[in-house]
Amino acid sequence: MTMMDCVELTAEKENYAKYGVHKGMQGWICLDDSANGTWLVNFPQCGEEDDIAEISVTEADLAVIPVIDAAINEAIKAQFDALEKTSKSFSGQDDLSDYMV
Repeated sequence: MTMMDCVELTAEKENYAKYGVHKGMQGWICLDDSANGTWLVNFPQCGEEDDIAEISVTEADLAVIPVIDAAINEAIKAQFDALEKTSKSFSGQDDLSDYMV
């Protein structure tokens, strides 16, 4: 891999998820060299939106792709945001027996 390569994250790991980065997201290599088997990768969103993250990713967890589609990142982010929102809506409630669907 080299600087500016387009890559896709191929693994779902907690140390990536804590920064909002999930399997299937696409980014680009930021630096010329890897450090200890990891690459600094930027995971963008479309247009003027802030980037999702710029984090170190293990080379084994990346696959080189021909081009980035930031819309994929936004779709994956939206899925995880919705899942997190749903799980938080039940937090602090001990009895859900009267919950109506």
